[in-house]
Amino acid sequence: MSQKGASMPQGSNSGAGADAAQTIADLKQARERILAEVRKVIVGQERVVDELLTALFCDGHCLLVGVPGLAKTLLISTLARVLDLKFNRVQFTPDLMPSDITGTEILEDDRATGRRAFRFLQGPIFANLVLADEINRTPPKTQAALLQAMQEKAVTAAGQTFPLEPPFFVLATQNPIEMEGTYPLPEAQLDRFMFNIHVDYPTEEEEQRIVETTTGSYAADLKTVLSGADIVRIQSIMRRVPVSEHVVAYAVRVVRQTRPAQTEHSFIKDWVSWGAGPRASQYLVLGAKTRAVLAGRPTPACEDVRAVALSVLRHRILPNFNAEADGIAVPAIIEKLLAAVPEPKEKAIAGVER
Repeated sequence: MSQKGASMPQGSNSGAGADAAQTIADLKQARERILAEVRKVIVGQERVVDELLTALFCDGHCLLVGVPGLAKTLLISTLARVLDLKFNRVQFTPDLMPSDITGTEILEDDRATGRRAFRFLQGPIFANLVLADEINRTPPKTQAALLQAMQEKAVTAAGQTFPLEPPFFVLATQNPIEMEGTYPLPEAQLDRFMFNIHVDYPTEEEEQRIVETTTGSYAADLKTVLSGADIVRIQSIMRRVPVSEHVVAYAVRVVRQTRPAQTEHSFIKDWVSWGAGPRASQYLVLGAKTRAVLAGRPTPACEDVRAVALSVLRHRILPNFNAEADGIAVPAIIEKLLAAVPEPKEKAIAGVER
């Protein structure tokens, strides 16, 4: 980790038991330190912060959905400071163009030679953490400017492809109640987000603390816990976390049961037009791995899959007219599905590395 954070073994391959245990302990401690720093600025929203950290350590993007004034933007900028990441914020508006995000070419004079040449000016997408604020306020043409960056970690402009410096995350915000002048995100782009996180109102006690701290002279002194290089290393560690075969089978079973053509549950056939794709299975397993490690456990259980299922599946299940007529929302469908899908029996194999 960075000099300002706790030390972490540099050479953690899947490693001996002692090294693996130490790495897990260090990651758990890093999570606690990050939460402690974020709490200096953000009151409450611990579930949201935990899900953001889970996604970042999985190398995943997040869509945060909540009404205005819930500190979504402040939370993301605070997290960027604590993790020592280059941060750029883009306010999405109806007149925003793709080049306003990716960058543009300018004609530049070379004073030494007197020649003119085009030079590419990098846009705000060239950062470690990009906040796409109110992403649904810009037309699909501009929303699509993020697709290549989110999937391939690169930007193609002016006939050249520019790689983005790792780690790279897109954290987008969306207002769920104001639909006038908005453009719903296409399913292809929604599927690029690992989590769809709902940000809810604070409790009465939390709201009182928010008012007390933000209407006075308090100024938080934030300390860096991790660096970008640390996060890249953690992402590599998460990929090497062993996961038992029955946990993978459970994640795949849950996702397949969301598809009307493959499910054995009548309520899915009645309420769902389209279910989740294979990327949902991948994110369920990656999210379960990260959640387990950040809690100090060496391998995930089916409970970890269920814990991340709502955020992974919420934006990947498309309800039909019957669900709307019955007043059934997607979270209720997911909750009913998790209750209906049994865990597979654990095989004799203790675990396989995924």
